[in-house]
Amino acid sequence: MSLNELLSYQFFTNAIWGIAIISIAAAMIGTYVISRRLVAISGGITHACFGGLGLGYFLGISPILTAAIFAVASSLGVEMMSTRYRVREDSAIAVIWAIGMAVGVIFVFLTPGYVPELNTFLFGNILTINTTDLLIFGVFTLLLIVFFKCYLSEIVAVAFDRDFAKVAGLRVRFISLTMTIFVAICIVLTIRLVGVMLLMSMLTLPQMIAEIFCNRFKSIMGTSIAISLIGSLTGLFLSAWIDVPCSALIVATYSGLFIVSKTLSPWLNR
Repeated sequence: MSLNELLSYQFFTNAIWGIAIISIAAAMIGTYVISRRLVAISGGITHACFGGLGLGYFLGISPILTAAIFAVASSLGVEMMSTRYRVREDSAIAVIWAIGMAVGVIFVFLTPGYVPELNTFLFGNILTINTTDLLIFGVFTLLLIVFFKCYLSEIVAVAFDRDFAKVAGLRVRFISLTMTIFVAICIVLTIRLVGVMLLMSMLTLPQMIAEIFCNRFKSIMGTSIAISLIGSLTGLFLSAWIDVPCSALIVATYSGLFIVSKTLSPWLNR
């Protein structure tokens, strides 16, 4: 199928715009996640969403709404357990992860009949994105950009050294809670379209590639956005050309870029 034929389909152009917007948001949030070493909590929130999905199907209401409630509650729960109750963060993540998966399994089992869309939430399908999704993603990404523009210096301070930020009198709790909520909402909005596998890659691999060549937060974030866009769009077009699932191919593209960058970095640095 030629490029012109692909672009003539509305679902494919929606996928292009959708993956571009998601790439920008995921790269910005992923830079914060990598800097604060919160990859584990992102995985915990992602799997805790499964409890919300199961509850939504059981009650016959929007699973996205219930997943959002579970995601925000679990992210705030980890934050509260690690700061107020002095529970180790990795232990708190394990508890939230296990509870979310257990609740999801119970409610999916109790739901009458077969849950046809469950695999979509687990593995994603970017080609199902519609105009409403694009609008929601666009608004979310715009809010994220505005927040970063207003509080970038504080976000950087909190991401790299929370203790120093507290001593400096910065609003550490406000920044931490707000970014935690942004992470949770980003996961909920994108998990149905890109799935768990691709989502975790978008939050980590572009940033790992950027860190090979950059050492400042802003430069890592900017480079991550460029890498995320290039890798995602390349994977999307290649998947249409060779007819394989685009999520898996995008992850493979990111992985290939990381291997090539890591291999060439000594030569490029010289």
